[in-house]
Amino acid sequence: MSTALKAAPGRLQRALLIAPLPLLLVLAYVIPFLGVARWSVTLPRFGFDHYGALVSDALVISVFVRTTRICLVVTAIAVTLAYIMAYVWVRGTPRQRLAMEFCVLVPFWISVLTRAFGWVALLANRGLINSWGQSLGLFDQPLALVHNEFGVIVGMTHYLVSVAVLPLASSMRRVDDRVLMAARGLGASRLRTFWSVFLPMTQAGIIGATLLVLVFALGFFITPAVLGGGRAVMVAELVYVRIFQSPDWGLAAAISVAMVVVVGGLLALFVRFAKPKDLVG
Repeated sequence: MSTALKAAPGRLQRALLIAPLPLLLVLAYVIPFLGVARWSVTLPRFGFDHYGALVSDALVISVFVRTTRICLVVTAIAVTLAYIMAYVWVRGTPRQRLAMEFCVLVPFWISVLTRAFGWVALLANRGLINSWGQSLGLFDQPLALVHNEFGVIVGMTHYLVSVAVLPLASSMRRVDDRVLMAARGLGASRLRTFWSVFLPMTQAGIIGATLLVLVFALGFFITPAVLGGGRAVMVAELVYVRIFQSPDWGLAAAISVAMVVVVGGLLALFVRFAKPKDLVG
């Protein structure tokens, strides 16, 4: 009993130190979300019609399908590129590691809006790629590289590769080199060692990177708005349009609630299968 009493002040102090964080989360996220959820069933009148529109409205369905398609393509490309970059960053030569670290960290210093307009300058009809291609005689007409899904995928992938590299690199750093040496000592080739030993040992990093990229991709707004040009509308942009351009706050709120539920499910999968504690470098 005396030990428990002695430990009580320590537990109280830790609880008081942690208390501001959950309080901030409740004030900044939980209460506003409950307000949005209330809008979804009260505007313009009480009912669940807006949730029915999520599975019956052709426009909403097309936007959800497009968002899913773009996010899956971006996730596959970004995680694949990030795995290669993380491998070089962790297991390359000192010069390769320095160069890769530069490539991974510098993009975090550039805003998403700057990146989006940079890709417009590269991919537009009169952009650098089309201008150079036509001047070199590679094609006669400018290629449609922007204001479509292709431009959105390029811009989102560029942003999310750096996000995916970090959990992959943390997972790779936890691989014991002695296990790889043992595989090589037993006669396995480099490719067999990578495929049968190294890759399975970084599975948690792959799952974590995949879910993180997918969660980030689902909420993208600026990049699809700039590079899509209104022709590749994703969910976040549809919510913006329904609030500010063609007001339908109830439907926008219902879409937002649905996205929060989807993202919450993905984060639950992340905690269940990726084991975040194993991704800490």
